[in-house]
Amino acid sequence: MNLHEKIASREARVGVIGLGYVGLPLAIAFAESGFQVTGIDLCPDKVDALNAGSSYIIDVGHTMVGAVVKNGHFRATTDSSSIRDLDAVCICVPTPLNKNHEPDLSYIEAVLSELKKHLRRGALVVLESTTYPGTTEERIGKGLAEKGWHAGIDYHLCYSPERVDPGNKKYGIRNTPKVIGGVTAKCLELADALYRTITDRTVLVSNPKVAEMSKLLENTFRSVNIAFINEMALMCDAIGVNIWEVIEAASSKPFGFMPFYPGPGIGGHCIPLDPMYLSWKAKGENFFSRFIEVSQDINRNMPRYVVHKISELLNTKKKCINGSRILLLGMAYKPDVDDLRESPSIEVYELLREKGAALTVNDPYCAVMFDADGQQVNVQAEVNDAELGDYDLLVLLTAHSRYDLPGIVASGTLILDTRNAFAGLDAPNVARIGDVLPY
Repeated sequence: MNLHEKIASREARVGVIGLGYVGLPLAIAFAESGFQVTGIDLCPDKVDALNAGSSYIIDVGHTMVGAVVKNGHFRATTDSSSIRDLDAVCICVPTPLNKNHEPDLSYIEAVLSELKKHLRRGALVVLESTTYPGTTEERIGKGLAEKGWHAGIDYHLCYSPERVDPGNKKYGIRNTPKVIGGVTAKCLELADALYRTITDRTVLVSNPKVAEMSKLLENTFRSVNIAFINEMALMCDAIGVNIWEVIEAASSKPFGFMPFYPGPGIGGHCIPLDPMYLSWKAKGENFFSRFIEVSQDINRNMPRYVVHKISELLNTKKKCINGSRILLLGMAYKPDVDDLRESPSIEVYELLREKGAALTVNDPYCAVMFDADGQQVNVQAEVNDAELGDYDLLVLLTAHSRYDLPGIVASGTLILDTRNAFAGLDAPNVARIGDVLPY
């Protein structure tokens, strides 16, 4: 039985390397589709939790994990030698930036080392980790060629960018189109057959570089537009115009305008990092993207603008940041998730800590947070309405739906709203970024 037939009959054994926000939902999707799935991760605690039927990802419920573990369609392991039993391997490991803002492919290189030792002949390998154009062929393809294996002959190689949006209730793996680029037509055919078992639509492109570039284009587009609206917020602040009202008015145009919204910065694994991957790759070809560099600079400096607004607000009450009691509401990078990766809220926290603020941190989803010194920070899970009046300032950084906004306003405490979450409420004690102070 060839691989295409094994995929069609669900007899192919599928492996997912890296069981984080991308890998775990993918592994469970394949398991629910009827495949025997092996999840590989270096963290023993994650592996033990999954094999016990428990999930640590907010988008993957305990019931989902428990069901596929119980019926034998999913197991997790730290043993990379299990790759030898797999017909298809999806790589979903982190691709961070190093301290010099250059791509860190050490996780991919570690996986490649294991593939060289254990990959079975004829298997399909799909890289999903976000990276720069050329990585799939230049790193994995050339790496396996060192052992005499060539893509499309000895094994099959593709790139298919992950499009996971943590906390999104509308779009998931099933209804989000899957872009796939293969080294050869046969590689593409097999990956297409595999992913069609878990997604309603695949988008096939001519080669892995196009697929790699498509992911970077998606998130660089968002980064540039977020930077633009952040700069408009700074401008509106300077000239005395409410940016939120401006956006609402502009959004009434039924064509030619797409609303983006300002905030305390950008977070998550993709938007802060992906443009830098693209910029780094372009520099290698002596092409310098001014848009990307300027956008990154604007977005990275939004936490400092927030701290400036905090200073201005406290000054209206004849107070300074040093010694002021400040409650930060929302540390995750987006609403209703527990994801702290690259969260601008953490940068705001650090800047205020450096200035001597007496800080309290609240987030109903993030139980554990660490500061820049590696020390664990106590995170409140609930907002105690009775204690809100004890603070000099409340700062809403992430608009979790669990926050009782009318109750927070009713405290009468000064509030800085970085997300326009209090819009529509009678809230004279609320100031917003991108607007003049109401005091």
